Amino acid sequence: MIKKDSLFKSKHFVSLPGKDGMLCDLSQDRHPTQVYAWGYDRKNLTVNVEGTSFGFVYSDRASITVTISDRQQTFDLDTGMYFSVPNSFSISGGCGFIISRLGYKGIFSLGGPIEKQGRLLYIDGCSDSLLIPPVIQGDPCLNYLHFPPSIGQTRHTHPSLRVGIVAKGRGRCIVPSNEDGTGSDVTIPLTPGNIFIIPTDGHHSFFTDDSEMDVIAYHPDSDTGPTHNDHPMINRTIVGGISAANIQEIRTTKISV
Repeated sequence: MIKKDSLFKSKHFVSLPGKDGMLCDLSQDRHPTQVYAWGYDRKNLTVNVEGTSFGFVYSDRASITVTISDRQQTFDLDTGMYFSVPNSFSISGGCGFIISRLGYKGIFSLGGPIEKQGRLLYIDGCSDSLLIPPVIQGDPCLNYLHFPPSIGQTRHTHPSLRVGIVAKGRGRCIVPSNEDGTGSDVTIPLTPGNIFIIPTDGHHSFFTDDSEMDVIAYHPDSDTGPTHNDHPMINRTIVGGISAANIQEIRTTKISV
């Protein structure tokens, strides 16, 4: 659990308290987002939003109750599992964090648990996996980032906010002391269960020593993923040796609501 006196806040990095309920309201961000946690106090939470929530079970077993086809259904989730749920739901048992992307209609899904390392090559010896991908290019996504021991990451920024939780292991984040990215280094320890936000364009780098570290990271937007003109179904539909993506007269022009 994060102690109150260990919280850190700057333009580059914000650590959040380990407690149940809403931890941060970023509904005025250009990608409206709210951050929640459960299990740090009461081990249960109800989320009522018009949007889609992405969540991760940090420890123990949780049960999530959702409404599907006008019927309530409950699913069990073990440590390391993750989910995407449109609109309202409740979760009990276990411990973890939830990020709600307001105004976004996602797809209900459950997955996991996370693997021992990522499937994709990242930077500086790290790897990552896309746990919940964007349904359409530009949509939010949930990612898993693995840091082996003895990692020294290159300082970098992101063009939109990031919300993360330390799923396993230990490390540290180093940020500059000045808002413009200059100044002396400031070190923030990272331990299991720590929840944090990296604001848009925040300068940061992650390090590990003798321990590996796993981080689950929410991105509110994406620049990859399927588009109406480029996705497996349309690309791999062949008519007379030609992909349907290139035959405009047979292309669907509108999806009926």
